Amino acid sequence: MLDARQLEALNAVVEHGSFRAAAQSLHLTLAAVSLRVKALEDQLGQRLLVRGKQVRATPAGQALLAHVKQVQLMEADLLAGLQGGSTRAGGRWQSLGVAINADSVASWFLPGVAQALQRHRLLLDITIDDQDHTHDALKSGEVMGCVTTLAEAMRGCVAEPLGVMRYRCVALPAVAQKCRGTRGEVSPHRLLSLPAVIFNRKDALQDAFLAQHFGLTQANYPRHYAPAIDAFETAIELGLGWGMVPEHHLTRRTGRPELVDVVPGASVDVALYWQHWTREPLSAQRLTAAVKAAARGQLAPLPG
Repeated sequence: MLDARQLEALNAVVEHGSFRAAAQSLHLTLAAVSLRVKALEDQLGQRLLVRGKQVRATPAGQALLAHVKQVQLMEADLLAGLQGGSTRAGGRWQSLGVAINADSVASWFLPGVAQALQRHRLLLDITIDDQDHTHDALKSGEVMGCVTTLAEAMRGCVAEPLGVMRYRCVALPAVAQKCRGTRGEVSPHRLLSLPAVIFNRKDALQDAFLAQHFGLTQANYPRHYAPAIDAFETAIELGLGWGMVPEHHLTRRTGRPELVDVVPGASVDVALYWQHWTREPLSAQRLTAAVKAAARGQLAPLPG
């Protein structure tokens, strides 16, 4: 049997990034936390943590952390049921960790799940990451579900198709005009001479656009980085460059500067999936149902 106190210590160390911070959060001595984690490692016969400036879990530690979070949620569901149901007034709130790309959070995800969160007294602990990397948080045990481009289900998880987010390459009309030659055709050379506005260094949408529509790979061009939705779109509106913006955002731009397609009719479609634990507590099942319903209402269906 796994010792609950040892699992709690392991979870705290990874969550806070150090043994000292974990000890403070648990109101224990540093030695007590260290002994509990070591005892758990001795029992299992393998390392659960990579010690260093920033402590992180090994693959075995990640599997245990996912187990800890599942148990915590199941216990919360059980207590809520014993107390008459989690949806009654004054019922206990339950926190669920999710990893989502910023564009989904800002467009369809939060509006789509808001009613379910309120009805079932669910709290979200959102980790923002690029859609190509959100599954790392699920793999490490930090979250119970993620919006991701990874179609293949990870171990112990289910991958359910959500739909397609379409991105268009846009800019101010004056900037888009600079990308055109004397006959009005879009010139890749002119486009690459202008800065791109990019969300962060994990964002590969502009590279996908250049590869898909111009056959350019590993293209070199100047870049602005603006890792916040408002700042990202404001940079494009100020004429600082061109960027990949979801169609969802472009349809809600009343009263803001006009943005036009740099390449009319060209877009990049990103297929999204909801990866979550195979064995979900009731609270997580409710969130999964809300996420799938929100996607059906807001995203284009996946091909085929």
